Amino acid sequence: MNEDGANQVTRPANNPGRLYGVGLGPGDPELVTVKAARLIGSAGVIAYHSARHGRSIARSVAAPYLSGDQVEEALVYPVTTETTGHPGGYQGALDDFYAACAIRLAEHLDAGRDVVVLCEGDPMFYGSYMHMHKRLAHRYETEVVPGVTSVSGAAAVLGRPLVERDETLTVLPGTLPAERLAAHIGSADSVAILKLGRTFEKVRDAFAAAGRLDDAWYVERATTAGERIAPLADVDPASVPYFSLALLPSPVRDPAAPPARTAPPPAAGEVAVVGLGPAGRPWLTPEAQDALMTADELVGYGPYLDRVPANPRQKRHATDNRVEAERAAHALELALSGSRVAVVSSGDPGVFAMASAVLEVACEERFAGVPVRVVPGLTAAHAVAARAGAPLGHDYCVISLSDQLKPWEVVADRVRAAARADLVLAVYNPASRTRTWQVAAARDLLLEHRDPGTPVIIGRAVGSPAEDVRVTTLGELDPAGVDMRCLLIVGSSTTRIVARERGDVVFTPRRYPA
Repeated sequence: MNEDGANQVTRPANNPGRLYGVGLGPGDPELVTVKAARLIGSAGVIAYHSARHGRSIARSVAAPYLSGDQVEEALVYPVTTETTGHPGGYQGALDDFYAACAIRLAEHLDAGRDVVVLCEGDPMFYGSYMHMHKRLAHRYETEVVPGVTSVSGAAAVLGRPLVERDETLTVLPGTLPAERLAAHIGSADSVAILKLGRTFEKVRDAFAAAGRLDDAWYVERATTAGERIAPLADVDPASVPYFSLALLPSPVRDPAAPPARTAPPPAAGEVAVVGLGPAGRPWLTPEAQDALMTADELVGYGPYLDRVPANPRQKRHATDNRVEAERAAHALELALSGSRVAVVSSGDPGVFAMASAVLEVACEERFAGVPVRVVPGLTAAHAVAARAGAPLGHDYCVISLSDQLKPWEVVADRVRAAARADLVLAVYNPASRTRTWQVAAARDLLLEHRDPGTPVIIGRAVGSPAEDVRVTTLGELDPAGVDMRCLLIVGSSTTRIVARERGDVVFTPRRYPA
């Protein structure tokens, strides 16, 4: 705070302030951008233009964002529409005014104060700010913050598009000669004419001369409480202020286009089996995100469904984890009735997950016409491997230790075969609340063919806040530290653990010894 309490940021004399040209939009304070509001509230100096009556539209728009203890520089025009006795005439009077304003703002900038120059609409679109920009931007660090233009605001409140497809928009000042205005209007697709006020009758006559008056609109003070919209032909010239414009918008619809449908076509049902990845939005592919967002109904194991943000447009069908066939049939029945259904699956749906369950049920004759697509996801094996380094850098296999859907004898035979083949193993479903002995059994089977020093990675809840990745060896693997949320990666004879400054890394070389 300085002595008078002003909330200014003042830099040392050799560190000048920064100049900001801040666009405020067409008039509604809620159309001020977040960045503009932040700068208005934090700058030490606020500058704005006004006529000699002292009222500033720019300041009134910015008022909700002012801190209340800033230095204000009112830049009051010496003339607006009246005549002047200045030796250089009207333009000479304005040039001297802009030069004097630039000197005033430069004193603040030289003292290290940031200066925000307020500007209605966009600073670089017929904006008053540009006169300061031309005189100061080469001397000081400068930033222009764009704003919603009056043309965009007018089209919005009129509810008509400016341009679409290959159309062009022509923007004109009403101060142009009448014949030039008529020529532009006659050849343009869409037209916006600013700076009305005293030029209104000329602009209206130019639209009439171009044969387009009946399609033109008048918009005054768009987006504000004083907003007025009317057909251009119906407006009394005596009632037109400077802050108004004439607009010839794009047609709402091409007359040659087919009539718009009153109702969407019947939905084509489908089932998308969607891989959510191991955890969280950053692990979700854009294709999976699209499939989830466009679905009418979501089907899946409850905890997996909980990972998809709720959408009141969609219906959610949560089921137990042990009813995969019933879940698949339910999803296909929903699709058969016309719904777009997303069946969610953790990781990749094709790896010990829902894709095969859905496709198996979809082979039934009654579902022959239901499209089924599989949307891949990041697998748990690849996520854990990436956290540790590159243990899957050479040949590897994926095995589930669960004996729920296959006999343990089959699991054991496959573990032995992979161990004999010197493959890296990614081990899914190593344990659960009711299966607590398979990890030790698999470890013992592997030790029949692997060195006790073989690297083992235990990845738990990778991608979630509870993530834990540990590196141990096959001989020291403690089954008590493994549960259903874990995935194990058991290295081959060539897998290495290498100490680095930021921690150990595990990788399997791509080249296998002859």
